[in-house]
Amino acid sequence: MEEPQDPGAVRRETVPADSAALSQALGAIGAGAYVVDERGCIIAVNARAEDVLGRSADDLLGHDAHDLLHRGPLGQPLPRSQCAMRQAFHAGRPAQADEDYFALADGTVLPISWLITPYDIGDHQACTLVVFHTREDGPETGSRPALPESALPELERLALLAEATAQLTSTLDIEDALQRLTVLVVPRLADWVIVDLLTERDEVWRAVVVHADGETLTHHDDLQGPMPPVLEESLMPLSRALRGVASTVTGPETYHRVPDSGIAVEQRRLFDTTGMHSAAIAPIRGTREVLGALTLGRAENPVAFTTADLSLVEDIARRAGLALDNARLYQRQRKVAETMQNHLLPQMPGVPGLQMTARYLPAPDASQVGGDWYDAFPLSDGATALAIGDVVGHDLEAAAGMAQVRNMLRAYAWAQHEPPSRIVERLDEAMEHITDVDMATMIYARIEVLDDGHWQLSWTNAGHPPPLLISQDGVARYLDAGHGVALGTGLRTSRPDAEVVLRPGSTLVLYTDGLVEDPGHIIDVGLNRLRRHAAALVHRPLAAFADQVLHRVRPTDNDDDVALLALRAPA
Repeated sequence: MEEPQDPGAVRRETVPADSAALSQALGAIGAGAYVVDERGCIIAVNARAEDVLGRSADDLLGHDAHDLLHRGPLGQPLPRSQCAMRQAFHAGRPAQADEDYFALADGTVLPISWLITPYDIGDHQACTLVVFHTREDGPETGSRPALPESALPELERLALLAEATAQLTSTLDIEDALQRLTVLVVPRLADWVIVDLLTERDEVWRAVVVHADGETLTHHDDLQGPMPPVLEESLMPLSRALRGVASTVTGPETYHRVPDSGIAVEQRRLFDTTGMHSAAIAPIRGTREVLGALTLGRAENPVAFTTADLSLVEDIARRAGLALDNARLYQRQRKVAETMQNHLLPQMPGVPGLQMTARYLPAPDASQVGGDWYDAFPLSDGATALAIGDVVGHDLEAAAGMAQVRNMLRAYAWAQHEPPSRIVERLDEAMEHITDVDMATMIYARIEVLDDGHWQLSWTNAGHPPPLLISQDGVARYLDAGHGVALGTGLRTSRPDAEVVLRPGSTLVLYTDGLVEDPGHIIDVGLNRLRRHAAALVHRPLAAFADQVLHRVRPTDNDDDVALLALRAPA
């Protein structure tokens, strides 16, 4: 039988860099709480847990929770095979217990009740949230006033808040956050859930009206949409909540009085249509401002809300506000980043006889600009330059470096009538001295029409994935020639040139590694996937070809941005 180690000898794991932020998020839970990673080691803990256990965060973080805390009723070490929490932890399921024991710092044991639930902290990390409180502080001791019939038992309330924390703080998408909020509260707390949001222009938008008939949730789109403005002088419950003044328990009789605003008229229509006899309304607050209001309503459930229910509704609304605030900030940053990236990347020049198109997709989970880029521009000798590259990094510094490299390439290519290899050699030499770019890959090519009407491509490759050439009849091959080292290595070896004559109707694809790199697989898997799909799609118009290549080839778990440049020779 496996026995725990002596607590003094418990091994300590490295704590993630975001442990402090995660611990701060646990502060919203009104009981002791900590998070363990997939090995059972504590990676975050709230102040309440430190106080109850008599241990500082430094004494807890990085330690195996079972070995450090779990004990029998007499303080004896608890074998893992007999630990109900450990068994539920390994099963990856929610669980709870009313009677268990934790070891305190002074060697004594503390009777506790606990619950655990899977907890997603992002980046595909499977963690578990543990919430506990002392049985002496529990409702069964009589130290707290009896809860009204409509209020949840204490442990169930904590379980709901723990689930709300786990669900709502693990998404950066507003629609997803609203959907998770809906599933959390109906039918568990109410028959109806209504969410009114304040837009950035201080307009009110009724974003959610959902009715729960048993486990079936029905969205009422006819009750959703724009709402009248919030008046400062209105004393009605929803108006007060949207101003962040107060939470309220209300009913239809409140809104059957003479309305003091247009929003009160809409609320009367809501009560009349839904048949709600009781509602609890709470503000949804972000870190800086009120974001909206959460309304929970009961129609089929005969038990009316009481003021005792408001603290729970407020706690849930507070977690929803944190999630919505983070999602809005993320989307705002992402929009700015995408706009900036699009302004940094050029429009395609018009070249008689040639079709050209380009695409850029940011990293799915990034809110910042990246280092992937493409370019196409006319040269002073009548040829057209093509380039695609990747500056190391996924941040503003990478985007700035990308812009420097691209602009330097344009200057050299326009001024110097030299082969692509020599242009890139000049760029590599200058990049080391006048930019902050550590390393980059790129393909630089020039394309020009020959006397016989065919198009010739000449290029050099600086450590970049090879171009793909697809003939009109669907034969695809990679152009592996002209390959040299990446930019920024410090090596001054001579770079090779390569050239090929494009057959009529053939399609050339330049791309960055985010299109073909798939975590857990060698790059050849992605290259073969690109070759097969590009060959199957070559008969489509070039714009549709580019869109479908991105859609079909880009790995679903890709965490990199992607640039693609495609051109097609006349048939």
